[in-house]
Amino acid sequence: MQGNKITINDIITKKQRGEKITMLTAYDFPLASLIDRAGIDMILVGDSLANVVLGLESTTQVGMMEMIHHAKAVTRGIKSTLVIGDMPYESYQVNPAESVMNAKRFIDEAGCDAVKLEWFNQCLEVTEAIIKAGIGVMGHIGLTPQTADKLGGFKVQGKDAQAAERLIQQAQDLEKCGCFSIVLECVPDKIAEIITRKLKIPTIGIGAGASCDGQVLVTHDLLGLFERFKPKFVKQYINLSSQIEKAIQDYKKEVIEGRFPTKEHSFTIKEEELKKLK
Repeated sequence: MQGNKITINDIITKKQRGEKITMLTAYDFPLASLIDRAGIDMILVGDSLANVVLGLESTTQVGMMEMIHHAKAVTRGIKSTLVIGDMPYESYQVNPAESVMNAKRFIDEAGCDAVKLEWFNQCLEVTEAIIKAGIGVMGHIGLTPQTADKLGGFKVQGKDAQAAERLIQQAQDLEKCGCFSIVLECVPDKIAEIITRKLKIPTIGIGAGASCDGQVLVTHDLLGLFERFKPKFVKQYINLSSQIEKAIQDYKKEVIEGRFPTKEHSFTIKEEELKKLK
């Protein structure tokens, strides 16, 4: 680490030491601060922002403006955790030069430490260009939500030998390009295990079994704050939605009944000043 700050080298070293890596998403200052204080290794400012914060149907509906805005809020709350900006749909698929420019915005404007991009046809060319510009890149293979429609929907990837070979090759190619880690999403556990064993860089699993070098979840799923749907790979550690709803109901009841605010929550003026008004 450089001081307290986790670096890309620290993440790679964790794999070499056989230490598991933890990663969660964040989109705002309060949640990022809590995740940082809890000692999570990496935060992804994910394009899942579209679904869990903005109420949109698809991750393809957020762009650079929203992502930079939220990434800035996240980095303000960070002391130690490595922050990765998730490059949104069409921010890196157009051409390498534009991809580099957008990646630099995550670093220079938002204060992120690296970027993540999902696999697509020209992925290797774009990844090489971004890394050549001095920016760390996390790869992402398997289910790639931005292009899920081309994969037959939100389905597990690599379920037959040919598809699995393709995933293994993609992972190896991304490592050769210089990626510091790779997200494996919705990949059979045995295939994820093979990929993890073959690579020197860490694999971060989401629906890819326990053999990956680390795990990532959408924090709103973990906390029970997103109720529209729950993927199989999600473990809900607490249901904050019901607790928050109960607190709001209690507040409403106390206001209606005149039990809030009390003197404890109010400010006073000296009697002599009050008399002057009269």
